[in-house]
Amino acid sequence: MSTLSTLVERHGPLGAADLEWLHLLVGDWQVVSDLAFADLVLWLPTTDGDFVAIAQCRPSTGATVHYDDVVGSSAPEGQRPQLQRSLDERRQQRSREPRWFGSYAVREEAVPVVHDGRAIAVIARQTNLGGARTPSRLELNYVEAADEIFGMVARGEFPAPDAPTGPRRGAPRVGDGLVRLNSEGEVLYASPNALSCFHRLGALGDLVGRSLVEVTADLLPEERSTVDESMPLVLMGRAPWRTDVEARGVALSLRAVPLLEQGHRIGAVVLCRDVSELRRRERELITKDATIREIHHRVKNNLQTVAALLRLQSRRMTSPEARDALAEAMRRVATIALVHDSLSQTIDESVPFDDLVGRSLRLAADAASAGARVRTTVAGTFGSIPAEDATALALVLTELVTNAVEHGFEGRESGAVEIVVERTGDDLTVRVDDDGAGIPEGRGAGSGLGTQIVQTLVSNELRGTIEWGQRPEGGTSVRVTATLRGSRDLPTSG
Repeated sequence: MSTLSTLVERHGPLGAADLEWLHLLVGDWQVVSDLAFADLVLWLPTTDGDFVAIAQCRPSTGATVHYDDVVGSSAPEGQRPQLQRSLDERRQQRSREPRWFGSYAVREEAVPVVHDGRAIAVIARQTNLGGARTPSRLELNYVEAADEIFGMVARGEFPAPDAPTGPRRGAPRVGDGLVRLNSEGEVLYASPNALSCFHRLGALGDLVGRSLVEVTADLLPEERSTVDESMPLVLMGRAPWRTDVEARGVALSLRAVPLLEQGHRIGAVVLCRDVSELRRRERELITKDATIREIHHRVKNNLQTVAALLRLQSRRMTSPEARDALAEAMRRVATIALVHDSLSQTIDESVPFDDLVGRSLRLAADAASAGARVRTTVAGTFGSIPAEDATALALVLTELVTNAVEHGFEGRESGAVEIVVERTGDDLTVRVDDDGAGIPEGRGAGSGLGTQIVQTLVSNELRGTIEWGQRPEGGTSVRVTATLRGSRDLPTSG
């Protein structure tokens, strides 16, 4: 489906500022649709005198008019005159008689979208009258607030450029709770859900006639060390911002929509939502993430301690073979410690592998080179590797580089090892090339402990394959394929 920007560019090019204004409007008009119990369709005048729908919104508080998507379609013949009058006169236009959509009637209104004194588009406000009945006090207050906002749209006073548009975790919606304020910040009306929110916070009695900011201030604990400076502005309806209020274990998310007329504030709508459970879960997740990072940090410290003990033990060995074996074990433990060190510094259960592999390979090459100058390079990027695969992959690469340096550059003063990486989604291919002596004839890759470790890790942990071969220009080339654990394979928290 075409985006708003694409449709504007295709049918009626607007300036960048006008296009941004429409994006701000569409980013915040779900609130207006819910207040009005109406479908909203944004019509753009085209260069050939027609109108094309570039966005639409359905109410979550009432029955929809458009069950099908109308974005990209032209305006119906009978609706165009109303849209054109609204655009030309920069005034709201309401049909005298409802228009019938099949078996139900629809009340239509056209609202010009004004920016910098110019009408750049028209909103069609369409209310399904199929379930018409005597409106309740809540519905009357909803619609009155919607009327005020549509008047602001027609005067170029809505949306507010600094309003918090777009979806946000825990953001209040119209049905969660609504409070209408006058210009002094006193409550004119509070919906039943809004009353419940403030009662849970500790407010007693009705809110009507009381200052919302004073009511809330009396509920806040006196020992609070910090105060959100935006809170009184939101509670008085002076700024189109969001804030959170917490007291007695209850957390409310609040959002203000100031109502303006010719630049003067005449009141406000404050939306509220009880987000206590959501905030509790967020705190649990933060605590869990911190605990996981601390565990990785402690594991890294313990592994470094093990590596230090192996180093001490190797110094007491008189047998060269035993000393070399302990040195290899120490190197493998150090590689695993590097993975846990990376995990202790991130909130994700994944490792930024490019940083880690650079450190790991340099350490492996320096330890195995015995004085020879070895240059290691990496072509391509690994990206983020899931924690379950990072340890195995780091060990495999360390073993392959160590093996290339120890056996390929024996008796030489210098050499080069290149890691070539290709990754497509969860499929990873790594090639380790060296310019050393190559694989001896008839011996193949060998059957040492390092080779066995690599083969086991690749087949069992990385679900892949490994192949050894000769490079045409001399040296060895090892090709490893792996299937990483994607997001669909990672465990999900309950």
